[in-house]
Amino acid sequence: AMEVCRPMQRSRACLAAGVALGLLAAPLSAQETPVAFVGARVVPVAGPEIPNGVVVVHRGKIVAVGAEGSVAIPPGALRRDVSGKVLMPGLVDTHSHIGGVQGADASAPIQPDVRAIDAINVADSALQKAQAGGITTVNVMPGSGHLLSGQTAYLKLRDRKTIDELLIATERGVTGGMKMANGTNSRRPPPFPGTRAKSAALVREQFVKAQEYRRKLSEAGGDPKKAPGRDLGLEALGEVLDGKRIVHFHTHRHDDILTALRLAEEFGFRVVLQHVSDAWKVAPQIAASQQVIGSSIIVVDAPGGKLETADVSFGNGAALEKAGAPFGFHTDDGIVDSRFFRREAGLAIRAGLSREKAIEGLTLAGARMLDLSSRVGSLEKGKDADLVVLSGDPFSVYTNVLETWVEGEKVFDRGDPKDRLYAVGGFGASHDSQGHL
Repeated sequence: AMEVCRPMQRSRACLAAGVALGLLAAPLSAQETPVAFVGARVVPVAGPEIPNGVVVVHRGKIVAVGAEGSVAIPPGALRRDVSGKVLMPGLVDTHSHIGGVQGADASAPIQPDVRAIDAINVADSALQKAQAGGITTVNVMPGSGHLLSGQTAYLKLRDRKTIDELLIATERGVTGGMKMANGTNSRRPPPFPGTRAKSAALVREQFVKAQEYRRKLSEAGGDPKKAPGRDLGLEALGEVLDGKRIVHFHTHRHDDILTALRLAEEFGFRVVLQHVSDAWKVAPQIAASQQVIGSSIIVVDAPGGKLETADVSFGNGAALEKAGAPFGFHTDDGIVDSRFFRREAGLAIRAGLSREKAIEGLTLAGARMLDLSSRVGSLEKGKDADLVVLSGDPFSVYTNVLETWVEGEKVFDRGDPKDRLYAVGGFGASHDSQGHL
């Protein structure tokens, strides 16, 4: 796939094309034998639950979903009897830090040229622990100590050895979003801003520069002699302005949330509001914004930490649902361990969220927030064969993830002692790639 690009070419479009071709081709070479999961309670997310369902996967894709008797199982298919179990789509985590990722440094508050892809350790045991939690798609982000801390990475948690083999390309030709932040995190001594107002002013200044850079590129008409010198940071922000790259905006307090909305509407970029601890205070304003794809919320069972999260509520999901604002959940791993991702939705149900939106918030809502809903987030024909086999109801504290599958390949099996170690912990469970039994 990478032969698409000549060695001296530096075009991001060329690189994206090579990555996309590689990723699209990967599942086709694997899983030549169809697999039929039969007997489970199937939770498609895109439709009503199927009490006694069948899901057939082949060559990394879902080829059929339906009730037993209504789905033709291909001759020679491997039948997996999962009677008494629950089968649902692989979980989508819209905000994680697995892989030991690091982003921008202390040299400046705005660094959109930094790429998380350059700092992810795919041998990190946290990836296996995420698989043990049923997570199959994840948005790995740099930290939130900067106004602009860099480009995120959208990963499929395949069992592979390099970051390139985990990257997942969106339909818009990018493999990640842009991390932004406001509030207390980015307020530090110079060169960082000291106030909230100065924080917003610096962001505005940078986006104005990006608009001007984009205008000059357009006027150059592809002529390198007329084009401005290449600026990696402004180039990345140009992708934000063009709608290719989603902004993932760390924000907590109600006034900070409104500032994030104001910036998104002023410059026309698409945004996912991350954390939004005070979402219940401004849910109607979030719902009214045309720039918000969704709110990515976290539900922690032991609140604490920074003062601006003092009013965080288990009822954030219910408040956003009532206002008609799309939302999903995230782990911010390790704030919430990836293995306990489902528990967040269960706590939100206790605070008034509907079961339907809780399931969607772990799967399809997250896929939409990553521009990946055409591939993941629900069990539908033609989508990637990412699924989770559960021992019981998704929101029961007694339920365990039994198996996790990515593109038709099993990446976690609780019955395997090596995988079980990552699920339950023990000596060696945090060693990179290989535990000690």
